[in-house]
Amino acid sequence: MKIKKGDEVVVIAGKDKGATGKVIVADPKRERVVVEGVNMVKRHSKETNQGPRGAKEGGVVTKEGPIHVSKVMLLENGKRTRVGYRINEDGTKVRISRRTGKEI
Repeated sequence: MKIKKGDEVVVIAGKDKGATGKVIVADPKRERVVVEGVNMVKRHSKETNQGPRGAKEGGVVTKEGPIHVSKVMLLENGKRTRVGYRINEDGTKVRISRRTGKEI
């Protein structure tokens, strides 16, 4: 998966098309990413009272849901770019921008 945690991305498909944000969680096994402020979902939680300090407030919580990695594209200097790889002379593999050729 070419998108990593901390990358600045733009959503290119779906209900949040055009939204930008930072990747909070990257899950390569399921090919999903969680982007801050994108795909907001509501979760209902029950009030629990476990122990003296474990009191949890109930209600509706709005948080980010995962989206497929193919629906996001990396941003570089405010422009969308594809991601490629290059192997340096010392043998390390680095991600590069296909738009400019610079290391990410």
